[in-house]
Amino acid sequence: MSAPIPGRPADRQARALRLGPRTWLALALVSAVGVAGFGWPFLAPPDAAVNAHEGDAPWLFAGLLVLLVAVVAAALSESALGAKAVAMLGVLAAAGAALRPVGAGTAGLEPMFFLMVLSGRVLGPGFGFALGSVTMFASALLTGGVGPWLPFQMLAMGWFTMGAGFLPGPDRLRGRLEVWMLAAYGFLAAFAYGTVMNLAGWTFMSSLASNIAFDGDDPVSANLARFVAYCLATSLGWDLGRAVITVMLTLTVGATVLRALRRATRRAAFEAPVTFGDAPR
Repeated sequence: MSAPIPGRPADRQARALRLGPRTWLALALVSAVGVAGFGWPFLAPPDAAVNAHEGDAPWLFAGLLVLLVAVVAAALSESALGAKAVAMLGVLAAAGAALRPVGAGTAGLEPMFFLMVLSGRVLGPGFGFALGSVTMFASALLTGGVGPWLPFQMLAMGWFTMGAGFLPGPDRLRGRLEVWMLAAYGFLAAFAYGTVMNLAGWTFMSSLASNIAFDGDDPVSANLARFVAYCLATSLGWDLGRAVITVMLTLTVGATVLRALRRATRRAAFEAPVTFGDAPR
């Protein structure tokens, strides 16, 4: 094993994986489609035809799933994700999928979120998006949660994990300050995840069943007020539980997990070129 660089902490040698232009293009495409898929109730005018065909949404779900698979395939096919990175992707996705059932159904206590935050921080936004999407897909298979909501969960979790890779100071910020930054991000992102996912199910509520349901005949301002009321009434408690458990786990074991991830990344040397020397005589 190579010696640490003099004058620098050993874990600073761990570098986030760099993804090529095809992957970033795929990320931009799927994110644009995802924004349209999540936000169409607010993007379309009240008299648009899409508001009269809420039942067409499952077709969008299917198309979004295809695009998500394309993003992961593009990431895996580019040089930055070699065999070692694919192995780590599988290990972390399996760990995240195993953590999701722990506390499932109990006030939104989902410990997998803190692992996604730390993994995205260490391994970068591109790897983070692939990891978040694959982890959600694997956990759905494990828990039997496969349904039309799954592509949106994969996309939202991909965004959640990718965002941690964009946080400042990946090569300089260490110690308690970094852990507190990640805890703050996890807290806010847990609420953002729940809010975004509410859009996936809110439009399926019948306006006759509730006065906080989506109504295609109402203007955007009225539907926005309905959506805020819907979030407060249905998911605030779950989002708070998710945010609190993410903060608690990040502050208590985050530093240890960060060191372990950086050590594994450094030893794997994902992007180190492979060289062949003469065999010993």
